[in-house]
Amino acid sequence: MAARPPFPGTPPPPGAPPGVVPRYSGPQGGPGGPMRYPQQSFPHGRGGSFSNVSGGNGTPGTGTPHPRPPPPQQFLSRQPSPTPAVGKRPAPQSKGGGTGGSSAPAPHPQDYPHSGNPKKKKKLAEKILPQKVRDLVPESQAYMDLLAFERKLDATIMRKRLDIQEALKRPMKVKKKLRIFISNTFYPARGEGGVAGGEGGSDDATVASWELRVEGRLLEDNKPSEPSKGKRKFSSFFKSLVIELDKDLYGPDNHLVEWHRTPTTQETDGFQVKRPGDKNVRCTILLLLDYQPHQFKLDPRLSRLLGRHTQTRPVIITALWQYIKTHKLQDAHEREYINCDKYLEQIFNLPRMKFAEIPGRLNQLLFPPDPIMISHVITVEGPEQKKTSCYDIDVEVDDTLKNQMSNFLLSTNSQQDIQNLDSKIHETVETINSLKTNREFYLSFAKDPQHFMHKWLLSQNRDLKQMTDVVGCPEEERRAQYYYQPWTGEAVNRYFYTKIQQKRAELEQALGIRSN
Repeated sequence: MAARPPFPGTPPPPGAPPGVVPRYSGPQGGPGGPMRYPQQSFPHGRGGSFSNVSGGNGTPGTGTPHPRPPPPQQFLSRQPSPTPAVGKRPAPQSKGGGTGGSSAPAPHPQDYPHSGNPKKKKKLAEKILPQKVRDLVPESQAYMDLLAFERKLDATIMRKRLDIQEALKRPMKVKKKLRIFISNTFYPARGEGGVAGGEGGSDDATVASWELRVEGRLLEDNKPSEPSKGKRKFSSFFKSLVIELDKDLYGPDNHLVEWHRTPTTQETDGFQVKRPGDKNVRCTILLLLDYQPHQFKLDPRLSRLLGRHTQTRPVIITALWQYIKTHKLQDAHEREYINCDKYLEQIFNLPRMKFAEIPGRLNQLLFPPDPIMISHVITVEGPEQKKTSCYDIDVEVDDTLKNQMSNFLLSTNSQQDIQNLDSKIHETVETINSLKTNREFYLSFAKDPQHFMHKWLLSQNRDLKQMTDVVGCPEEERRAQYYYQPWTGEAVNRYFYTKIQQKRAELEQALGIRSN
């Protein structure tokens, strides 16, 4: 008796090599040709598809024809599929080919609930109305135009936010006028003309004295200042202040009055100097500005070449690079080198240098900035009165726009409102999609009720089998006609062959016979 291949779903015969699974290429028909099988549906991934079970909005599936399946025993080895949601009304599509169970709707992954991520981020595509809805409601085109405008607006805002972030990394300074008031008051000695020293005079009223004050304030652009914002102190603009008095009058040890900033310095609105004396005093006031970031004075030759007198290091290097590009001093073959022209050669004292050497060689050409020098005469002539002189100097202060830009980036007040409106839009679009699905469901039923119910029952039957892991087709297997089909004879023969092989193996094992 010739060995016949085992039927699918049965264990391999004893003695078969491990891991070898006999494959079944189809039943062998008799002289009349190949046998026919009843059309069956089987899980997705085995040559067909299963029907769609509606999700939360009752979305129906779409039907696709199936190829001819193998015998029912093939289903013994299939894996259970994910259990879809139940309790909703699935609606098969009214269009599509196939007969019977061959036109089951295909599954859609979005129709299955995902319990792992209940608050997933909404996508922009979920806000777009389907084409069918736009065809039914032409006015919805205005909504689509608003979506397109929203995308452009979001892109513009994002680009501006990035520009603001880049701008905040650079120092944002504006130039303003700082008005300096230099005033002096003379207090005559007691007994001179019967006039005593005033409250601001020296402790010893018998000695004439004078008082010098250096004060200042920013000149605002006629804008009302904010009450909550404190004004900047006068001393915060300077790194040091030196008042040099006449050395002939006060000697070499007492003619200098100095103030230098320290980490613990308390800011003040002005400086005050008191000295005894009844003669006019020539003094020089040296004010060194506190540049933030630090600025440097350029070498005179480099200053004439670049057109810069006092600047920050990045600005100086940028100006030097612009000069190199303008005069094409970069080496054509070795791009990391520059060939100095006669001016750069006089400044750096070498004909050729690398780009990486420029910052180091600039150190010897950069000096501390010059202080602001004000010459003033302290007058003690005339009656006791306050004499004031005014000077305006340019200072750099932080741009107020910088604070506004920072507040704009940190502001989250509008974000919550935008998210709430987006959630409402998504909910509205989901409702529209659900209504569209219901409309298609009822239209397909009204068009052909009999065909619609037939396809729907097939879809429900298929879904029930998937959810309960039912093997085969119990409804058809209940009927006798199911076992009178051409393939049943081959199936019976294979079943008996498998049982005989099993009994033979058990008998050989009991008798101790080893089969070759």
